[in-house]
Amino acid sequence: MQTYKAPLRDMKFVLHELMNDAPLPGHEEFTPELVESILEEAGKFCAEQLLPLNASGDLEGCAIENGVVRTPAGFKAAYDAFNEGGWGGLEAAVEFGGQGAPATLAKLVEEMICATNISFGMYPGLTQGAVRALEIHGTDEQKALYLPKMISGQWSGTMCLTEPHCGTDLGLVRTKAVAQADGSYRITGAKIFISAGEHDLSENIIHLVLARLPDAPAGIKGISLFVVPKFLPDADGEAGGGNGVSCAAIEHKLGIKASSTCQMNFDEAQGWLVGQPNRGMQAMFVMMNAARLGVATQGLGIAEAAYQGAVLYAKERLQGRALSGAKYPEKAADPIIVHPDVRRMLLTMRAYVEGSRALGAWVARRLDEANHEPDPARRAEAEEFVALLTPVVKAFFTDAGFECASLAVQTYGGHGYIRDHGMEQLLRDARIAMIYEGTNGVQALDLVGRKMPANFGRSLRRFFHPVAEFIDANKDHPILGRAVGGFGRAFGALQLATFFIAEKALSDAEEAGAAATDYLRLFGLVALGFMWLKMMKLALEKLPDAGADAPFYQAKLSTGRFYLERMLPQVGSLLAVIKAGKGALMEMPEELF
Repeated sequence: MQTYKAPLRDMKFVLHELMNDAPLPGHEEFTPELVESILEEAGKFCAEQLLPLNASGDLEGCAIENGVVRTPAGFKAAYDAFNEGGWGGLEAAVEFGGQGAPATLAKLVEEMICATNISFGMYPGLTQGAVRALEIHGTDEQKALYLPKMISGQWSGTMCLTEPHCGTDLGLVRTKAVAQADGSYRITGAKIFISAGEHDLSENIIHLVLARLPDAPAGIKGISLFVVPKFLPDADGEAGGGNGVSCAAIEHKLGIKASSTCQMNFDEAQGWLVGQPNRGMQAMFVMMNAARLGVATQGLGIAEAAYQGAVLYAKERLQGRALSGAKYPEKAADPIIVHPDVRRMLLTMRAYVEGSRALGAWVARRLDEANHEPDPARRAEAEEFVALLTPVVKAFFTDAGFECASLAVQTYGGHGYIRDHGMEQLLRDARIAMIYEGTNGVQALDLVGRKMPANFGRSLRRFFHPVAEFIDANKDHPILGRAVGGFGRAFGALQLATFFIAEKALSDAEEAGAAATDYLRLFGLVALGFMWLKMMKLALEKLPDAGADAPFYQAKLSTGRFYLERMLPQVGSLLAVIKAGKGALMEMPEELF
């Protein structure tokens, strides 16, 4: 049986203490008191409404009959309750019926959803991405027609990119769009792996579809974006007659089985252009970048759920005696939490979870600044920071989520491998996050190929400069000085790796490609180390007057020490691998594989 309790104390620590969440213009009403109330209510909703459907939804899955997809029992009622609570519109614009919450708050709510029922979260999550794209690139008429209903959850949304013959290489898209006299287009083509492409939760499904105009240039520069509703809106703006949109099949998957992943056919479906012709990727990247941050949050949510389940079991399961002597002599055996290897697994999970939550909040805070900061220069700096860190958090958090789920299974042993405790479901559900919205290998290539050299390397400064400033300011700290010195060496490894890749890539792009995945992991480890040092420094400052909160801050210090001493040193081996170059990777001829 899966259990979950929202980690509200840590979330409040990250928001109010670590981020020092002074509200940005437009968010003044989101006081600490209101934020805490929202987090508490979200925790209750997720634990009481979504968690009970997680295992049953996985077991039942989705079913399709005559093109109609049925979601598992209880999902429709939960979806209605979710929308009645306004959760789907938490971050959406107030002018269209949303609540206008900051991303720093919305991402924490999203984490709770992912921790308790990642399959359920896919449905409103896809809608939020579509809403964001229409907010930025849609016409006033499109916004007025679609956004209020999508934000309320009455209608839902998707992103339709992948086709049977192409995945990440969207320049190969073949779906056609032919202009009509009334200003609309007829969309024809097939899409696969479309999350929430068809379901029974909302009255209408609004598809954002990549397609190619007849005279479009070849490749990525010839793709346009279209809004294609399942049911055509009538004169009153309500769902009317059917469009040429159908679901041919649903995928039978390893995990997230309660999320309908569909094969969609568009047969002369009526659609409308979003943004400019042949500029569809600009609009779609709004969705994709939002989705990548959302998928990072999925990794974090799974990791938190896995950690909670593993700790509960480790404290209850009796097996063997502590190596230093019995800790519970009155019992037949000690709980397995006394064993060093079990502690290694638990602390690894905890360090990933709390470090990732802090790093995710930093990215979300800069995202809020990019969207709402009145100073254009600061907005631009924030945009560069978010662009740089997006591939890092997407890949690193989802890798960590899968690792944490695997460690949770290992903690349970044989009981983790069977269905009863829900750990094997977390492992299966976590695996897709490393694949969709751009595989983690693609994220690594994006980091070294696009983000690292962007603006002549200026984007890197948005991360490197605050880290260097922290090291310089705290290298002589009476308690943390030694840890700061060790972290400084890890940061130095990241700098060396950056210079090595930048130099090699000038003459051989394969060198950068060969180093990409190891570089992204190195970057992620250093980023988490930075957050852990900041949290440890804050914990030391708070401890003298912490009172009943003292154990919380002490746990921060203990977990941070574990991370810095037992996890961060991986950067040394990663640097060695990067500097080894592409030779061993690329020299073998294809026919020898």
